[in-house]
Amino acid sequence: MPEGDSVWKLARRLDRQLAGHLVERSDFRTPRLATRDLSGRTVLGHDTHGKHLLTRFSGDPGSPPATLHSHLRMDGSWSTLAPGKRLPGKLQPHVRLVLALDDGRTVHGIRLHDLELVPTDREHDLVGHLGPDPLRDDWDPAEAVHRLRADPATPLVTALLDQRAVAGLGNLWANELAFLSGVSPWTPVGEVDVERLVERAATMLRHSATVDGAYQVTTGSPVRGDDHWVTGRQRQGCRRCGGPVSVQAEVPGDAANRRTWWCPSCQPGPGPEARTGTASGVRPGAAGGRPRRPTRSSTGRR
Repeated sequence: MPEGDSVWKLARRLDRQLAGHLVERSDFRTPRLATRDLSGRTVLGHDTHGKHLLTRFSGDPGSPPATLHSHLRMDGSWSTLAPGKRLPGKLQPHVRLVLALDDGRTVHGIRLHDLELVPTDREHDLVGHLGPDPLRDDWDPAEAVHRLRADPATPLVTALLDQRAVAGLGNLWANELAFLSGVSPWTPVGEVDVERLVERAATMLRHSATVDGAYQVTTGSPVRGDDHWVTGRQRQGCRRCGGPVSVQAEVPGDAANRRTWWCPSCQPGPGPEARTGTASGVRPGAAGGRPRRPTRSSTGRR
């Protein structure tokens, strides 16, 4: 699943490809936006907050600058095609947006989720509920620590997956950070050195996003199969001690309890029986996915 570093790198690629170009034709293929039109607007650039992508467009006569919000979830992607090139037929049913640019290229948004088009000055309505993001200029580690400590009984991996606490950390980072903290993934977050955890998470996410060859490498070795400490290593074993790596399946429909890898030897503490379930107040979607609309009592989106 794309994580914050994945979406940040996508935004930089789209900036290189699209920024400064005029949209000559747009075609939204989703009912909510079917009548909206971006033609005549210029692509100003892209921003991210956690796993959320914000594509900004200039205003046009009578309309303010606009922002297109999208979420990749598990399967979304963007494709920019040279003039005269066509998207493979098998992908056509999954196209949710087409932009024709002034240089003859076309941009396809494939399997995009949570599409919203709002005035740019209303972006906060879409992402304002999210926690601090280490890849943003307004990163606030103290606020991240405060939010992670809000419920000290929450299992560590569940706390890390909650985008309202820290935005951009997905399952890979939650598993690897638990390992590097030397505790079971289900250790109550209140029993962990949260300041050190936040510092480490920010350093790793930035390194992954900005350093060539370091994308989602947590061990320092980019060699495939040697790039993670425990994630995906149930056959190879723990990269540190060589002992067996355990894996716990996800809870279907509950994004707060994803598939989890850990080394019982290097990570003492509670087992998966300590998972937080929906009956304990964590609802499906608490770590990501389709958000609720903001209300007076809830900020909603993940």
